[in-house]
Order: sequence, then C-alpha cells, then structure tokens
Amino acid sequence: MKFINTYLKCGFLLVCMVLVANIASAQRTVTGKVTDAETKEPLIGASVTVVGTTRGAVTDINGSYRVEVPAGSTQLRFAYTGYQEREVTLGSSNELNQELTPGNQISEVVVVGYGSIRKTDATGAVASVTEANFNQGVISSPEQLMQGRAAGVQISTASGEPGGAINIRIRGTSSVRNGNNPLFVVDGVPLAGDDISASGQDAGFGSSAARNPLNFLNPNDIASIDILKDASATAIYGSRGANGVVLITTKRGGSGKGSLSYDYSLGLSKITKKYDLLNGKDFLAAYAKFNGEAAARALDGGAQTDWQDAIFRSAVTHNHNLSYGATNNGGDYRFSLSYQDQEGIIRESGMRRLTARFTGSKKFMNDRLTMSTNVTVSSIHDDNAAIGNNAGFEGDLLGTALKSNPTNPIKIKRVGGNVADSLFQVSKTEANPVAILEYSKDYTNTIRTLGNMTAEYKIIEGLTFKTVLGFDASSSSRRAAYSRDLFTNTVFGKGRLYMNDVETQNRLWENYFTYTKSFGQTNLTALLGYSYQNFGYTSKGFEMTNFRTSNLDQMINNMASANLASGNNSIVASNSSHVVDELQSYFGRVNLGFADKFLFTATLRADGSTKFGGNNKYGYFPSFSFKYRLIEEGFVPEFFSDLGLRLGYGVTGNQSIPHNLYQRRQRYGDWDIDTGGAINGGVLGDVTSENPNLKWEQTSQLNIGLDFGIIKGRVSGSIDLYNKDTKDLLILVRTAQPASTDFFYNNLDANVINRGVELNLNIAAVAQKNFSWNILFNAAYNHNEVKNYSGLLNTGEINGQGLTGAFCQRIANGQPLYAFFVREFGGFDKDGITKYTGKGDVQVFTGASPLPKWNAGFTNSFRYKNLDLSIFFNGQFGQYVYNNTANAYFTAGALANGRNVSKDVAGNGESNLNAPDVSSRFLEKASFVRLQNLSLGYHVPVKSNKISNLRFFVTAQNLAVFTNYSGQDPEVNVNKAIDGVPSSGIDYNAYPRAKSLLLGASVSF
Repeated sequence: MKFINTYLKCGFLLVCMVLVANIASAQRTVTGKVTDAETKEPLIGASVTVVGTTRGAVTDINGSYRVEVPAGSTQLRFAYTGYQEREVTLGSSNELNQELTPGNQISEVVVVGYGSIRKTDATGAVASVTEANFNQGVISSPEQLMQGRAAGVQISTASGEPGGAINIRIRGTSSVRNGNNPLFVVDGVPLAGDDISASGQDAGFGSSAARNPLNFLNPNDIASIDILKDASATAIYGSRGANGVVLITTKRGGSGKGSLSYDYSLGLSKITKKYDLLNGKDFLAAYAKFNGEAAARALDGGAQTDWQDAIFRSAVTHNHNLSYGATNNGGDYRFSLSYQDQEGIIRESGMRRLTARFTGSKKFMNDRLTMSTNVTVSSIHDDNAAIGNNAGFEGDLLGTALKSNPTNPIKIKRVGGNVADSLFQVSKTEANPVAILEYSKDYTNTIRTLGNMTAEYKIIEGLTFKTVLGFDASSSSRRAAYSRDLFTNTVFGKGRLYMNDVETQNRLWENYFTYTKSFGQTNLTALLGYSYQNFGYTSKGFEMTNFRTSNLDQMINNMASANLASGNNSIVASNSSHVVDELQSYFGRVNLGFADKFLFTATLRADGSTKFGGNNKYGYFPSFSFKYRLIEEGFVPEFFSDLGLRLGYGVTGNQSIPHNLYQRRQRYGDWDIDTGGAINGGVLGDVTSENPNLKWEQTSQLNIGLDFGIIKGRVSGSIDLYNKDTKDLLILVRTAQPASTDFFYNNLDANVINRGVELNLNIAAVAQKNFSWNILFNAAYNHNEVKNYSGLLNTGEINGQGLTGAFCQRIANGQPLYAFFVREFGGFDKDGITKYTGKGDVQVFTGASPLPKWNAGFTNSFRYKNLDLSIFFNGQFGQYVYNNTANAYFTAGALANGRNVSKDVAGNGESNLNAPDVSSRFLEKASFVRLQNLSLGYHVPVKSNKISNLRFFVTAQNLAVFTNYSGQDPEVNVNKAIDGVPSSGIDYNAYPRAKSLLLGASVSF
C-alpha cells in the first residue's frame, strides 16, 4: 500500500495548492449558462468551443459551462442539437450566458487523444455520448451509460450480477486470444484493462470471473464519453488502439460563485424471467413414467417448493450523490461524494461503493501556466454469489435451484425440545440451494485510486508544453468461506476457505508540445510527445480446510490454529506472482485545415513494450485521414446545412497478452487441496518457450464516411463504411511430440476481417415553445470472417453430466470467429433417441454465429413545458446462443434420475437413455429488441434565489425483451475458454438480469 499512500500525499499537496491559488489569485476564465431562449430551461450537453482552437466544453445538468480561453482568442461558439449555432464575441466579463433558439445543426465538441475538436472538423470516425443522452436507471459502471447509444459499439453484460463483467466490441471482434475490449482513458490516464480483483475459486460450484474493473467510477461524475472507432482516430494510442478507444471525461467546476447539488434515487429490482419448471405434482408424475409409481412415492418429499423463489428476492438500490463546484479567479474546482448500495436479485449478493472525487485547475503567471489535478478514491464491497462458469453436473447455486426436487422441503421440522429447524439436505451430490446461501460467504473488498497531476505552460504564442503525471493503484482482497455443514463433496465435514489478494499499480508520465498557428486561410495544429507507462500486478492466494468450526465469520476472521483440526493438510499457500511490464512511446500528430474546407490529419506512434522479444520490441502505427467539407462549396444546395466526406486509413496494435511470452520460462504450478483433503500441485512446468520473433498483433482499417445535415440542421447524421483486417494473431500453439516443449506462443499466419456499415441519425422532429420531440437512431451491420488460416482451434467448453471434453465452437478458415460447431439435431426416433441430419453423428458448422450481424438503438425524447419523457430501445440481430443450461439440466435423463426439468421436457418423446450430446437442439436464435429505458421527469419551476434547479424523476429499466430465446435473457456471454481461447455466446447458469424501477430527485443550489 506504500504506492497508494505516496500518490495520495502528492495528490493532496496539489489539491491544497490549487485551492489556495483559487482563493489568492485573480486570473481570467470564462463561465456561464446555456439555456433555451423560449423556455429558459438549461440545455444539458450543449457544446461551447473557443473559435479557432481545439478547446471546448460541454454544459452540465444545470446548463453550466467553464472554458479556458487562450490569450488572443475573442469568440465562443455555442451549439446544441436542433438549435441555431451562435458565435459570440467576448467582452471584458468572465461570465457569458447564452440563449439558443431552435433551428440549426449541432456542432458539438468531441474529445480525441490529447485534445478536443469540433465534430464538424473531425476527420476520423468518432462518436460522442453526453450526459443528456446517458442511459438512466440502476447503473454501476460507465459502459452501461452508453449501451446502445453509438453505432458499431456492441455492449453486452456477461450476467445480471451487480458489478458483473461487461463485454464491449467496437466494429466487431478481431482477436482470437487477446482482449477484444477497447482501451479506456479516464481524464487522460490510459487504464491497464486488467482485473483488479480476484476471480472465484472452485469449491465445487465452478470458478467465476472477477468483477468489472471499471466499477470504481461513479457514473454521476462523468460528463461525456467519446468513442474513437477507426484507425485514423485511434492510432494516436498505437499498440492499444486496435479495438477502439473510449475516452471518459469527468465533470469539472461549475460557473460563477459555485453550485451545490444533491440527488437521491431509490431503485426496486426483480427478476425478469424465471425458468418454467415442473411443480411438485407434475414432477412426480413425469418421474413415475420412467421409474414407476412406487419410486415416485419414495421420492416424494411431501412439500411444494419453488427453489427459484427461495433464492431470488426483490432487491433495493440506494444512490446518493453530493457535489460542489465553482469557478473563480482564473481557476475551478469540484468536490463530489457518492454512495451506492445495490442489492442483487439473488439473496446475499450485491455491491456497495463509496467514491470521493476532487478536480481542480488554476492559472498562474499571467495565464501562461495552468496546473490541474483529478483524484478519485473508491472503496467497493462486493458480495459474490456461488455461481460458476464451469460447474459440473452437481451444479452451482443456480444449477441446484433448477434441478432440485420440488417436493423437498427447505427445512426439516424438529419435534420437541429447543432444537431449531435445520436446512434439509439430501446428499453430498445434491445440495439444498438455500443451504448454499446460508452456509457460504464470499466477498471482495477493493480500494482504487485514480488521478493525474498536470502542468501546461505557454512558451510563446501558439506553443504550449504539457506534462502529465498519472497514477492508478488498487488493492483488493477476496475471502470465500464454505461451512463444513454444507453437503458437497469438497466441503462437507471439512469446510473450506479461500483467500486471494491482488494489488495493481499503473504509473504514467507524459510530456508533449502542442503548436497552433494560422497562416491566412491555413490552420495548423501539431502535437509531439513522449509517454512512459509502468504496470505492476501482484497476487497471492491461500486455501484452508479441516475446520473445527462451522461459523463463517470465525473461519474468515480468526484463522488461528484453534479453528483448524490437527494434521498437515489444513492450510496451503496456493501461489503468488509479481509482474511488471513497461510501455515507452513516442507520438506525433499534424492537423492541417485549408479555407475551412480541406482538413488533413496525420498521426504516427512508436510503442516499445517489454511484452515482446528483442527482434520486435517496437511497433510503429501510422494513420492518415482527410475530410472535404462540401458544405463550403457553392454548388451544394441550400437544402443541406452540413455536408462532408471523410476518408481515413491507419494501422493499430494489440498487446493485451500476458507478461513475457517470448522467453523460455518455468515456474511451479499452483498448490491445491483436493476433494479428499490431500495437497497436490507445485510441479515445475513450462510457462512459455523461446520465440524472440513474437511480434505485435496488427489491425489495418480503411474508413469512408459522410456527414450530413438537412432542413436547417433539423436532421443530421453520418454514414460510415469500414474494413478492418487483423493479422499476426497471438495464440498458444501446441507442438507435435516428441519436442522440447509442449507449446509455444506464436503469431498465426491468418487474418480476421470485419466489414461493415454504420448509420447515425439525429432528428429534431418538433421544436416549439412548449413542446419538443427529438429522435436519435443508430444502426450498424458487421460481417466477421477468418481468412488464410489452415489450422483449427476448438473452444466453447460444454459442462454437464456425460459432457466431459465436449465443446461447441471452432475457429476455422472461412468461418466467423467462434462459429458454432455442433451436431445437427433432427428430432427423436420412435425409441426416443436423437436423430441427426446432415452428416450424422458428427459435429459440423451450421452457419450459426454468436456475433450479432446488426446492432441498433432508437431514442425518442419529448418535452412538454416542464415535463420530459425519454423512451429508449436497443436491439441485436442475427446472433445465436448455445444454451448449455438446457443441455446440462433439461433432458429426459436428468428427469429420470430425480432432477427437476423445464416443462417442455416432460412428454417430448425423449428417452431417458438418450445421450445429451452437443447439438443444434440447444442452439437458439438470440435476436432481441429491448425496452431498455423509459424515463419521466418534471422540472419544478423554482422562484427561490437559493434553489437553482429541482427535478423529480422516475425511470424504468429493462422493462421488456422481445425475443424467441428460451433462456432467461438472450444477452448473455459466459466465457467457456479452452486453452486460453475464449468463447462467445454461451449461456450457462448466468446470473439473471433484472428489471428495475427507480424513483428520485435532484436539487441544485
């Protein structure tokens, strides 16, 4: 924790400097408020730019803005969707309020790497989502704010667990093994993207993934999210830009003397859809058909239990957000404090987060020096459910709830005396789901600190130098205890405790020059810089067993030898690791504009990474883009308010691989306590083999785009066509034996192609004094295909009884990544045995892909006087999901063995002797349309001099899903990797998604 303390001390010192300077100094900064000229209501998300520069700001929830105006600049440009754009000459006052009237197009500011730019001047494919268009509801991480809001950006949750992992794909899936998530940059600090907490250990319920590492950010602190999609935009981030870049900009100080804001919301959540299982009576009748009436009577436990109801609940979420911000004397600052307590819809699960944040800046030396800082400190407590990615036939918490005998009671009644009722448990292979909840405790505590300290100095007119010191540090501990009273093979009679700690540290130092100059009708902006980033990751783990106590708190908090039975097999250190990687970079960018008509951008970044061997230590990533603003030509009809053609090409990289895969390395394997209590492991084995030629995975991308606006800007949008070609794919390769090693890492001689088209539309359908209607629509098509690959890679492990070694996906030439590879189901024969079509009892490609072909989002926003209503739909189309849950649990064989099943299994003609092989029987179309958000708000007309804004709101989230998928939710992705090759589109015991109702109010003073 020393590194966290050091950074906190440095950050605290700079915070004090900024605050003192804000009080003691008198420098110029322009602030104000942007409002509707007719209704006088604040315009949230309006853009304010300094004319002739790349500097700008976006208005906050109160319509307030703050922008730093360089010496010599004299005008500000104000713009908002469906309103007339205005340019205003600055006077001597530091405060400038502006009213906009309906009519013209938006000219919003978008953030790009190391700067910002007017969207109409952007030469690359960039999407921007501001606070006004963020998703509402129970939001635990920033990705959820932009889900469905940008064309070509697919965001799907792996499960409905609070704080659960989220998958983001920008313009398709490109990498076989590497991470496919984009690079996240928060206030200029690129995040490592690694897990910051431990994954779940297998105590008989399967292993589970770590929580989302972005949960530490308070969504209420975020002002805008900008998404860089094509290579010409992402090349400035070089080796980390292949999957796109997401730039998160947080809120800064308000305007004038200051603004205090508080909002509170109360959320209620419940499961959207339970599995339609047999009740007790129907279960016994169906069981009797296979085993006879006598066997059914013997199986009858005498109760009527809905095990799903026994583990699910109506969950409550509390959100508190308090902030104070101001701009004065040439500086600004903002404090915020937030607390979220989100219960999960599965009992004993949830997330609690406390976040404190400070941001501030100050000008010195007659505005030549600007110092600023951003610091976020977050404490997160996660209560984890006993749900795994790869549980066997015994099942995890959800699996046992699905298959448990519905006639068994939850508790056994004790007769006489003072003996309390006890939980009913059948055997070591059939745990009571409620017993799993009662006899286990799994939680994670994480502290994360993110921030930066910057100094920008104006050397001469037009030339500035900026240095940035960034830091991102976390410390996490996970404790998972299972009582000796729990009936499972691993735990019963012994108990089990897992302790895992993870620490990360990410240090950044960047220095760059920016030069801006105008030569007549020619505008030049040049950037030249150096970056160094250091990534540290430390982990350690312990396992314990043979506990004398059943008390979970004592097992976790009092691990003295008194709680452990005698013997040598009570505790073992499973393993530990410490890894440091470094990234050194040189980057440059030139923007040229001629007559505000022809715009050119050229970028080059050179990255050197310790992850690669000496023969390919450095990678070089260039890009070029051009925009022709046709609207400046006289031959364009007045019908158009904007028209511009974009063309861009660039090369980016992907270095999301483990540490040092190019040298021959060995280490001792993890130690483990097996089911019987014996200690195994610790065998010396290969980690990697020699390959000094291992090099960067590279993606080249061509983009052609058209920006347009018509009817005086009432309709605006863009169309983009792209082609992404990823080569030199990094993968683990098994070697033919005999050989000196079993495997090595290599670059595959293959390509992954993503081709697609994107459409964005913004429509100000109605813009009147008392009524407005705005429409946002986006849609994207993507085709994914593997080319020039002569090998085969299997992935998509399928779990369940009799399914050891089964898989459902294969990577092969001419197929999309993770294409489904299954037997073709043709129904049952007269004996109830599966018939196969096509090539018979062999797995084949069926043409089904887990990757959506289409993504779309559709928003309607209405305002009537002080009422506002927003309705948002999103959808994905053309993808399939393999229902491993049905494959594992919902078969006639499972029913005949005394396990409950879904109603469609009873009487479907299947024999209990039929093998539940991997087949298209469990492969389902998963297209869907989701009513994601419906939000109704009311701005209270406030005449008080103290209250500046008062709003009440109600938001419904995930109200309805229209789909043919039979599972709980079609938007699911449980990773079932094989040999490190991930899977996609598999449903297995996923934590269910919830629908939520949120009631709240916000007030500003």
